Amino acid sequence: MTDGTPEMTGLERTALYKSLGNPLRRRILDYLGRHGEANSTVLARELGESSGTTSYHLRKLAEQKLIEEIPEKSGGRERWWRTLPFSHTTPDPATMGPEEYAAAEQLALLKIEMDTRLFRRAHEEYRGPEGWAQVQRTGTWMTHEDLMAFVRAYQELLDRYGRPPEDVPEGARHMYLRFYAAPEPVGEWNSEPTGP
Repeated sequence: MTDGTPEMTGLERTALYKSLGNPLRRRILDYLGRHGEANSTVLARELGESSGTTSYHLRKLAEQKLIEEIPEKSGGRERWWRTLPFSHTTPDPATMGPEEYAAAEQLALLKIEMDTRLFRRAHEEYRGPEGWAQVQRTGTWMTHEDLMAFVRAYQELLDRYGRPPEDVPEGARHMYLRFYAAPEPVGEWNSEPTGP
């Protein structure tokens, strides 16, 4: 479900996952996220593609409401684009049809690959507890209610300390943050129970 918007259908989610899994569209979204705005010519030059190709993918991203045209900068054939705020939570895979599940799985594999590189970079660039690169790993006992409250508090922290693109102070850097939580498998380890 996206923030404040109606529930997406399975077909809409399938199209979204396929779009987000497209390597060029991901690079376009990444560029717009870092630079704020661009047109097809700028993107073609920066990403090593033709302007016809970047223009096509920009239109497709706009159809899915991931980006929007900047009317005050656009004129004639020159159209400038910026990203739109977007949030999506993938539903329970058991509720997905085969095509949606396959698209979601492909996107998940792409994200895992990107996150693995990011995790390795964070370790390589770690310069102590006061540096830009930080790595935290821990484990604790929680009830399901505790976990849900923790996830909400994590989002509140992101909202409190994150800055929107139009309010970035000098010295700020774009940060990649990830949060994972997974219960230990139920079973035994050294003859001790690991779950209920």
